[in-house]
Amino acid sequence: MKIGELAAHAGCDVQTVRFYEREGLLEEPEREASGYRRYAERHLKRLQFIRHCRSLDIPLPEIRDLLAFAAAPEQSCTHVDALLDEHIDRVKLRLKALRTLEKQLVALRARCDGAPSHSCAILESFMTAAEENACACHPAA
Repeated sequence: MKIGELAAHAGCDVQTVRFYEREGLLEEPEREASGYRRYAERHLKRLQFIRHCRSLDIPLPEIRDLLAFAAAPEQSCTHVDALLDEHIDRVKLRLKALRTLEKQLVALRARCDGAPSHSCAILESFMTAAEENACACHPAA
């Protein structure tokens, strides 16, 4: 199959296929005499594996590791388990950070009464935080 067909079967665009090839996650296919890439079923299966991992927010270096583990099935699952445990820990940390962010945004939103008779409390808070370096993008000295 050609690259467009592969991309369509995997539910992605051609640039995604090319990106995974450049990153070394998807092996380069054979080329026809005309120069067109010719993909096989194994390319589709690997691309679907990569896309599924990405849907779980697994970073590319870890996907490389998982592909290496899959290529050596005689290895113990211990390495895969450890990789997934580390990923779960990172997800938990991100969830905690997102909960904190949500609380901050809800508190900020509560400051606005929507009245047009005075300036916006949310915008004033943004300006004050930036001036006082009290936000994540302007860490305190």
